[in-house]
Amino acid sequence: MTATRLAWLDALRGWAAAVVALFHLSPVVLGSELHLRIFHVIDLGKYGVLLFFLVSGYVIPMSLERHGDLRRFWAGRLLRIYPAYLLAIAVSLALGAAGVLRLPGQLAEETTTSVLGHLTMLQDLLGTQGALRPFWTLTYEMIFYLVVAGIFVWGRHLRRPTAPGTPRRRPAVAWWATGLTAVAILDLPGDLLGATAAERRISAIVVTALMVTALGAYTIGSKVVVLTAGAASLALLALPLVNGHATEQVTSASSAQATQMLAVMFAGTVIHRAQHRRIGRPAALVVLLIVLGGTAVTIGPVVGAAVAGTCTLGLALRARRIPVALTWLGTVSYSLYLLHIPVLVLVRQVTGQPLLVAAAFVTGSLTAAWACHRWVERPAQALARRVPVRKVATEGTGACTGSFGKRYESV
Repeated sequence: MTATRLAWLDALRGWAAAVVALFHLSPVVLGSELHLRIFHVIDLGKYGVLLFFLVSGYVIPMSLERHGDLRRFWAGRLLRIYPAYLLAIAVSLALGAAGVLRLPGQLAEETTTSVLGHLTMLQDLLGTQGALRPFWTLTYEMIFYLVVAGIFVWGRHLRRPTAPGTPRRRPAVAWWATGLTAVAILDLPGDLLGATAAERRISAIVVTALMVTALGAYTIGSKVVVLTAGAASLALLALPLVNGHATEQVTSASSAQATQMLAVMFAGTVIHRAQHRRIGRPAALVVLLIVLGGTAVTIGPVVGAAVAGTCTLGLALRARRIPVALTWLGTVSYSLYLLHIPVLVLVRQVTGQPLLVAAAFVTGSLTAAWACHRWVERPAQALARRVPVRKVATEGTGACTGSFGKRYESV
C-alpha cells in the first residue's frame, strides 16, 4: 500500500488504462454480440478515456504552475509523451509491413496529412486516423496543453499585480469549463477545415506551422514573441470547435463532442482549484454539474455519471492508502495505453482460444508497458529534468495572476 499525496491520481490513471485495454479485449473474450450489448449501455472505452482526461486536467495546469516556466513545461511534456509514442508508431509500422496489423488507408491516400497529423499528435482533429486507434486521445491531450499554455501566457500579461494578502480571485478556468460546455450544445460545423482531402492537407500544413512556431517561440522568451505564441496556441482551439468530425475515420462523433471532451479536462482543473480552495467550492460544484450535464448530452449520461462517480470515489479515498498494484498500473498507464493493441494483435496471431488470448494479453501488455516505461519513458523524463530554468519577472504578475499565472516567466 502507498499513501503518497497523488497516489489516488495514479490509481485513477491505472484504472482508466486497464478499462480501455479490457474494452478492446472484450469482443475476443465475450464475443461481439455481448460486447455490443454492453457497449449500448455504457461505452467503457469513452469512460476510460474521459477519466484520463479528467486526471490530465487536474495535473497539467498544476505542473505548469509549479515551474512557472514554459520552456521547462514543454520540454517535460514533449519528452514525457513523444518517446513512447514514437516507439508505438514504429511497432505499428513494423506490424503493418509484416501484414499482421491493418494500417489506416489514409497513410497511403493522404500521406502528407497523416504524417503531419502524427507529427503534431493532432491527427484526429485533422480528419485522419492514427496508425493505432488509441492515438486519437493524444490529439485532445495536445490541444489541452496548447490552450493551457496560451491561457498561462495571456493570463499573466493581462492581470494587474495585487498586493500581498489580497484575496485570490476565482480562476477563469471555471469560465473555460462552463464556456466550452455551453458552446458544445450549439450546432457546430463538423468539417469546416477538412471536408475534402485538399482542405485537410492545407489545414495540416497550417496547423503544423502554427504549433512548431509556437513551441519554438516559447523557448526564446521575448515577451512579444511569447504572447504571439500564446495567441497561436489558443487559435488551435478552432480545431475541436469547427473540425471535430472532419471524416468518418475519426473517433469524435461531432465538434460538440470534441469540444465537450476539452470541457471535461478543464473540469479536472476546477477540481484541483476547489480542493486547494482557490475557487469557491459551491461555485466549483455548479461548474462541475454543468460539465456533467453537457457530457450527458454530447457523449452519454451513463458514461458521464460513471466518470463523475469514479472521480468522486477517488477524491473520497485520497487520504487512504492506495494498493501498490493500482499506483504501479498508473505509473505505466501511458505505455500500457499505447502498446496494448499491438500486443493483442500479436497474441491473436498465436491463438484464438479466448481464455488463452486473455491470459497472454494481460501478461504481454503489462510486460510491454513495464519495459517501455523502464527503458523509454524514464530516461526521457530524466533528460527533461535537466532542462535549465531561466526566469525573469514580467509585468502584470503578482500574487494573483489569473488562471495559470505565476510571478515569473521563462526566457
